Amino acid sequence: MSQKDFTALCDDIRGCRLCADRFAVTATAHAPRPVVWLRPSARIVVAGQAPGARVHDSGVPFDDRSGDRLRDWMGLSRDAFYDRDRVAILPMAFCFPGYNAKGADLPPPPLCARTWHDRVMPQLPGRRLLLLVGGYAQKWHLGTAAKGGVTATVEDWRSFLPQALPLPHPSWRNTAWLKRHPWFETDLLPDLRQRVRAILEMP
Repeated sequence: MSQKDFTALCDDIRGCRLCADRFAVTATAHAPRPVVWLRPSARIVVAGQAPGARVHDSGVPFDDRSGDRLRDWMGLSRDAFYDRDRVAILPMAFCFPGYNAKGADLPPPPLCARTWHDRVMPQLPGRRLLLLVGGYAQKWHLGTAAKGGVTATVEDWRSFLPQALPLPHPSWRNTAWLKRHPWFETDLLPDLRQRVRAILEMP
């Protein structure tokens, strides 16, 4: 795919309104706003869940406390993380799904991934590491290998290297999970930071 065609693909995603009716009946009653952060040259692809409300407003992926934690996990500054030649963001849904009546996040609509992922993934030939952030991304990209849930999948992180590395969602709601699983900080994170550094330093 040429750069012109890739740009057109990103423009198509930005213009997507497939979930307009779905979002209109959520508690937030918002319009779609796909957040696209992709370049074919990106070496690391962060496959996350979906933008939150703050990202919906700013148009910048992981522009929230979860993003602060994820950047810390990766050992990256904001400037390095938002360098599209280095890092691409490919969520399971490009739009904020909204909240339900109780104020909880709605899951990413499967229609988004079904529509766009198979078109986007082949256009990221520079990818050397796929970070699978949270259960939705892990189930999509790993299939039955992620059937044990997030904890089991992340515990088995070495099995997916060097192509992919599963992570829990960096939400601050998962602080208790991190405390219950100290191996994540002592074993996984040093390896993640080393890999990220080595990949980004490659010529």
